[in-house]
Amino acid sequence: MIKPYRLAVFFGGCSSEYSVSLQSAYAVLRNINKARFQAIPIGISKSGEWFFFRGNTEKIRQDRWLNQADCTPCVLSPSRENHRLLLLREGKTESIPVDLAFPVLHGKNGEDGTVQGLIELAGIPLVGCGVLASALCMDKDRAHILAAAAGADIPHSSVFFRTDSIEKIRMFADRIGFPLFVKPVRSGSSYGITRVTSPDQLPKAVALAFRHDGRILLEENIEGFEVGCAVLGDEQLTTGQVDEIELAGGFFDFTEKYTLQTSAIHVPARIPPEKAEEIKQTAKKIYRALGCSGFARVDLFVTPQGRIVFNEVNTIPGFTEHSRYPGMMKAAGISFGELLSRMLEHTLKTGTERNGSV
Repeated sequence: MIKPYRLAVFFGGCSSEYSVSLQSAYAVLRNINKARFQAIPIGISKSGEWFFFRGNTEKIRQDRWLNQADCTPCVLSPSRENHRLLLLREGKTESIPVDLAFPVLHGKNGEDGTVQGLIELAGIPLVGCGVLASALCMDKDRAHILAAAAGADIPHSSVFFRTDSIEKIRMFADRIGFPLFVKPVRSGSSYGITRVTSPDQLPKAVALAFRHDGRILLEENIEGFEVGCAVLGDEQLTTGQVDEIELAGGFFDFTEKYTLQTSAIHVPARIPPEKAEEIKQTAKKIYRALGCSGFARVDLFVTPQGRIVFNEVNTIPGFTEHSRYPGMMKAAGISFGELLSRMLEHTLKTGTERNGSV
């Protein structure tokens, strides 16, 4: 009987998106092919401590996983010859072999290339985007620059630092007009983002964005609606059905993303087939321009005139059974379990070569 591959699944994280990661990891752990993959859950606390988790996965969903009975402190060995998780028990060290690693982490310290760097340094096949693509996609400014260089349409925007005066920021805001968006350059799940409709709202929005990052972005408002495209693979790319976000007002902030109180997601999007195909081709172009691999979700806007404008790339999008990425793939005929299997099998096939292991 063939032994299952040992899959390290990282969850939690020292990030404002800690709670989102718990829900995604719970769904992944429940839906992987257990005959093919043996999960090794690695929880990262809000303060950044690592633990090997032995408990019931329900405790992850309920955020009750971090307890002495279920957790053992651990670190990932950096040795490229011995892919192992080291368990740090009192007075001794044990180890567990690791065949591949799946960081189900969102936001900083998980989706931005930091954890990916540690995994790649250890030579462990990595599920999803590597260091460079993860870092670039987290940085909204640099992602826009590279997407534009590849021929994609991008919003008019400018980056500001903490040392920039509010007067300087206000001058740019007046130039692009209201409404506009103030965003942290590196943040996810819409944390720190404000839709500003008048000049008097600007100082508060700027202060909020700076709480999440040392650089902020002022970006023009794009009229129209947001669409997303799920992309899977490396050289040969598979796309899901394009989805569409219908808003009652405001923008797709954290509350709407995870509760849909006043918004709705339509899969497939309510657009002509030729426009959906154009969106898929644009998403593939951006995915390749940013060096993405494995999987990612590319978010764009469609204007009333039919322009397709790049918004951002999520290299580790939400992974619950009801999240947008799995939803787009399901609409294309790929179930959640099959999607996970494709991602993991693809990593087994290509990950060692990609990480430079022998």
